[in-house]
Amino acid sequence: MARAKKLFTIGYEQTPAKSVLDELEAAGVKLLVDVRAVASSRRPGFSKNQLAAGLDERGISYLHLRGLGTPKSGREAARSGQFGVLHKIYAAHLKTAQAKEELDELSALVKKSGPVCILCYERDHAHCHRQWIAEIIEHRDGVKIENLAARQV
Repeated sequence: MARAKKLFTIGYEQTPAKSVLDELEAAGVKLLVDVRAVASSRRPGFSKNQLAAGLDERGISYLHLRGLGTPKSGREAARSGQFGVLHKIYAAHLKTAQAKEELDELSALVKKSGPVCILCYERDHAHCHRQWIAEIIEHRDGVKIENLAARQV
């Protein structure tokens, strides 16, 4: 019986870029899929171009699937601690054509690529939309989810 493919997830909150890159490399990740709506960050090394360059140096590919990011209203709800509201907003967002298309794309990549990891800001996967994405792919494709946590400094 073939082993189930893994889908990794990681958040970079309170973590330096080097620690995240080290964790991805140690896990054998070959493709990092950025699921932030806005792929910019005040944290050094996590804006789209910086992140892609750091990954490339380690032989890891980068893809930004903006349509899987949380809409602005959902990010505002999360910042104010309204996680029930966030869940409703994101559930509705996942029904959009762009989100459905990008979920299909992610699903195909997980099936055919080397180990894939999805990235967002929130350190705790239980409080992040990337966990919902991972669970959809898990149920759809029978993959196993492994949540990575880079060393904080």
